[in-house]
Amino acid sequence: MTSSQLGSLAVVGSINVDLTASVARLPGAGETVLGGTLQRLPGGKGANQAAAAARLGGRVRMIGAVGDDSDGQWMLQSLRDAGVDTADVWLGESATGTALITVDAAGENQIVVCPGANADVSLDGVSFSPDEAVLAQLEIPFEIVTALADVAGFLAINAAPARPLPDSLVRRADLIIVNENEFALLPELTGARLVAVTYGADGAALRRHGREVARVSAPRVSVVSSVGAGDAFCAAITLALHAGWADDEALRAASAVGADAVTHAEAQPPLRTLHSYR
Repeated sequence: MTSSQLGSLAVVGSINVDLTASVARLPGAGETVLGGTLQRLPGGKGANQAAAAARLGGRVRMIGAVGDDSDGQWMLQSLRDAGVDTADVWLGESATGTALITVDAAGENQIVVCPGANADVSLDGVSFSPDEAVLAQLEIPFEIVTALADVAGFLAINAAPARPLPDSLVRRADLIIVNENEFALLPELTGARLVAVTYGADGAALRRHGREVARVSAPRVSVVSSVGAGDAFCAAITLALHAGWADDEALRAASAVGADAVTHAEAQPPLRTLHSYR
């Protein structure tokens, strides 16, 4: 694959309905904050990353699960509208997953996820091409993520929400993506093959076998919401590195994509093709 082409990507992960309350400030423990506005939008880390990757120009399919309900049909149609192949999304017995999100005026957020049908994600009957990248997160059963080590070609893991990772998975992954807080919670990543670490407004870095090999600053933008920024970054860095882009070029483009994402309220924002962020 040449650096002018973006390859195929299979995203294995969560699909949720996002119920987002926008408020002036986040509530403290036991506190009620009035004056919020409520939005109901497509979400889930897996679906967010799949939608972003498709809008960036990748050939993307989604592997996940939704409920056999109206929300599930809505999520499937939303993914298709973004250009994602949904043939491998299961209809689970539980209701479609839901995320309860609060976002303040500075774009900071608090999130509670009710997994629902995401607990039903399965790889039964799913096959992967050797030249297809696979991107997974940790909002689905962990045994599904670890099983990818035996079937995926290029394997990227967004280790969020953070949880301990077995050495076998850390050694197997071609790319692990975390934010600075997750990186601090996962000391096992020190010796990983390649780790992308995001630092919010301070940019991002790539670390290869524990040594920093690239670092970029983040473009300065007006922040509306940071909910979808990390997922957009994950999609971009996976597509770019799988396509053979140089470390600094891939990191710079992914950081620009993440910065673009925070200027939108939704977790699945409109994005340009990845090449336009280079």
